[in-house]
Amino acid sequence: VSAALRRCYQCRSRGELGSCKDPFTFNATDVEREPGLSAIPCASGWCGKVIEGGGTYALDDYDLAIQRMCVQRGPDDNMDRCADTIYNHKKVFMCFCQGDLCNAAAAPWQQFLSQRLPTWIAIVLLS
Repeated sequence: VSAALRRCYQCRSRGELGSCKDPFTFNATDVEREPGLSAIPCASGWCGKVIEGGGTYALDDYDLAIQRMCVQRGPDDNMDRCADTIYNHKKVFMCFCQGDLCNAAAAPWQQFLSQRLPTWIAIVLLS
């Protein structure tokens, strides 16, 4: 993959059906074999993940829909994040991340913890 080319996973699942749901167990080599899943070039470099439905009082995941996609632009401050928002006239939980196929993760903070937290702890301990 070229350094300039960033891709995003594109898929949508509802409830227990489909391969887009969490936990997302696919990688770049699985895309060609999995129906309904693709890795698309993303000009903005920003990938998104939308979680619709579910909610605090949901008894099951039947109405939970997860969609992964390329977004036209990321947050104004260029920081990865997740937050409640309105998308297509519906209240959803949406995550933005910047990087090749970054929207495979359950949330950007999990990538942060696994990649940057050990370095941060070492810096604090050595200070």
